[in-house]
Amino acid sequence: MAHENFTIGQLAKTTAVNVETIRYYQRRGLLAKPVKPHKGIRRYTERDARRVRFIKQGQKLGFSLDELKELMSLEDERQCRQARNIALKKLSSIRERIEGLKNMEKALSGLVECCSHNADEASCPIIMALLNASHS
Repeated sequence: MAHENFTIGQLAKTTAVNVETIRYYQRRGLLAKPVKPHKGIRRYTERDARRVRFIKQGQKLGFSLDELKELMSLEDERQCRQARNIALKKLSSIRERIEGLKNMEKALSGLVECCSHNADEASCPIIMALLNASHS
């Protein structure tokens, strides 16, 4: 398999994604659809493979496809400030979610602790807390 001559199946395999994922990225404008030669097969390049890997790595870091599309439009180094601003915004969002998860963990942990010390089998602190919360 030549590095500059992937079929869509080979591109999918080399980047560890599904063929439909590649087509989806094309529909979303994240990956160009190569010109199809007359009676031929579309061919993808190593650059296409790098873009797919970029997308997958970005998703692992929590970036949405729209954010990744914006980042890919900033490929040259002069755009580093803009890329940094996008990353800072994402980092802030992730930190907010972490803080929310910590608050949920603390609340649920307290309820589990109350439940483990509850002698009244008819009244569960977890169920009561959920019922009372739905009325507020």
